[in-house]
Amino acid sequence: MDDLLQKAADALRVAKRVSVLSGAGVSKESGIPTYREALTGLWSNYSFQELASPEGFRQNPGKVWDWYTERRMQLKTVYPNPGHIALAKLAALVPALTIITQNIDDLHERGGSHDVMHLHGKLNEVKCFYNCQGEPTLVNEDDFVHGESSPPTCPHCGRWLRPNVVWFGEMLPVGMFARAEAIAAESDVFIVAGTSGMVFPAAQLPLTAKESGATVIDINPDATDYDAFADISLRGGFGQIMPALFDLVSQGR
Repeated sequence: MDDLLQKAADALRVAKRVSVLSGAGVSKESGIPTYREALTGLWSNYSFQELASPEGFRQNPGKVWDWYTERRMQLKTVYPNPGHIALAKLAALVPALTIITQNIDDLHERGGSHDVMHLHGKLNEVKCFYNCQGEPTLVNEDDFVHGESSPPTCPHCGRWLRPNVVWFGEMLPVGMFARAEAIAAESDVFIVAGTSGMVFPAAQLPLTAKESGATVIDINPDATDYDAFADISLRGGFGQIMPALFDLVSQGR
């Protein structure tokens, strides 16, 4: 492991552009359950399709709104882990570092990172379900119109509000993935952390980087689909590996 960490640090030390693809495993280390784990307790009788799809929302908007409200409340009780903080510090040592995350929480930002792309949206943002003022029609909490039942309604059109996240069956935000692909293709080093390569189209980004000449570093506790082409596979938690990697890069400066 020491040799692999040093090899990864050497690549980062000379990189002009570093990109990071982060997944659910990164947030899980801070105590945020994955979608599957979140379907427990009162929610154990519900499916992804019921709680994370436009169809499910239309059928039971109050139930879906309440589930995401519970997740937003939970987000206030967790904090960035050492990996989030080390990654933010690493950004100060390289000319450019962009995080492309599949996570809908704000832990990267709270950990100090600035250039963060949220492929699947943001849990703490709310928009009009019908995007009556254009995609997306974001609405501040102070402007929610509350009725006798949830969800609250849009101050512009009077129809339902929903979380600004990408649900099953929906497209990524316009232009988002094209930008992510361009960043991947320009990378000298591409780090994959906390994702196994099962969720597309995000799973394609490390291969795009590899085909463009980047050094691909995979940080995950277990083997992943990226092992087939990753240049360096670092087995361990993000909160353990990323601080060690940052220390090695900073020592060589």
